[in-house]
Amino acid sequence: MRWFVLACIGAIGVAHADETCNSPYISQLIKGQEDYVYVWTLGVEGLGDGSDKLVTIDVNPKSKRYGKVISKVSTGARAEAHHMGFTDDRRYLWAGGLSDSRIWVFDVGRNPAAPKLVRTISDLGDKSGFLGPHTYYALPGRMLVQALSNTQDKGGRTGMALYNNKGEFITSHSMPTEGGGDGYGYDLAVNPKQNVLLTSSFTGYANYMRPLGELIKDAEAMKNFGNSMVVWDLKAMKPTKVFKVPGAPLEIRWSLNPKDNWAITAAALTSKLWLVKQDAKGQWAAKEVATIGDPSKIPLPVDISITRDGKGLWVNTFMDGTTRYFDLSNPEAPKQTYEKVTGKQINMISQSWDGKRLYITSSLLANWDKGGADNEQFIRGFAWDGSELTRKFEVDFTKEKLGRAHHMKLGTKAQRATVTGG
Repeated sequence: MRWFVLACIGAIGVAHADETCNSPYISQLIKGQEDYVYVWTLGVEGLGDGSDKLVTIDVNPKSKRYGKVISKVSTGARAEAHHMGFTDDRRYLWAGGLSDSRIWVFDVGRNPAAPKLVRTISDLGDKSGFLGPHTYYALPGRMLVQALSNTQDKGGRTGMALYNNKGEFITSHSMPTEGGGDGYGYDLAVNPKQNVLLTSSFTGYANYMRPLGELIKDAEAMKNFGNSMVVWDLKAMKPTKVFKVPGAPLEIRWSLNPKDNWAITAAALTSKLWLVKQDAKGQWAAKEVATIGDPSKIPLPVDISITRDGKGLWVNTFMDGTTRYFDLSNPEAPKQTYEKVTGKQINMISQSWDGKRLYITSSLLANWDKGGADNEQFIRGFAWDGSELTRKFEVDFTKEKLGRAHHMKLGTKAQRATVTGG
């Protein structure tokens, strides 16, 4: 693991990414106006080709194609498309589905306006025993993949798999089941300066592939959700501490302010914000710091996006379609200062580096999305002036016969010039 030690040491001076949720190891950053949003989209039977696909939206207001679909590339399969992540050189997007162990790799460097599917990685299940790759986190020359389930019983016990950028499997790490660990996984995020990897937890295939209405009526199944977060020694890839965080803590966001030393997450089932921070003795601790909406109504916080200065946090709640903003000036006591209904159902939220633009998509999971008129499927672009969100464009994914819009990443024309040399 010598490469890992060197990579971590060399990462101390890395720059921050254009999207505030990206790995700090990613280069070729967008500091100005992004040109594209890539949307990883769930296929719907009978709608278009019915396959999962990567859809490219033009989001440069100066473009004649602003707010329009300019490219789509299908996988030829339907595997509950969910999340994706850039390689450290930002040339490729790795993406996967939760009902499968395959990973699709798209070249977004050669022609950022028209990504191309160049590789399918099919050995995750065989090599690691993991199912449902979720988070793709760039390391120097490597990709760390957090899965949600396993191939044996399709429950929540799972782990992380490490690949090189060529898609070759290196090793795997199971989520801890001792010291308070429940073996569940969801997101991961790195703090290079502190040599810390932080992971969160959700549930397994047996739960997330069931219809939501049916699942919440099954008392035994509802016990099978993660209630933990884990601190890992990044260089050694060993868990060092397990926190009890009830209610499925999902996305993890480290503050990008160089002076800060904390991360925040939202627990989906309890509607709480949790802070992970070192105490006065240098020990990591987790504590509940705020409530999101009315927990009795189960608003279901599903995605969060931290501002680059670490002083603000956007939170999307699926059930009430509401986007909320929390002031994090004091991360020990976040305060909600704004909210707006941005859809009948909403899921992912991405913001530009300057914080002036937000993008919101609608789909959570195929069997968890709402029905009838509430089953909106879209990406919506908003401008944020510090006091109000103003919608600038919308792409209706049902009308365009694309599917269910889920995860997003930002792209730029400048990437092509960097990669090809002109």
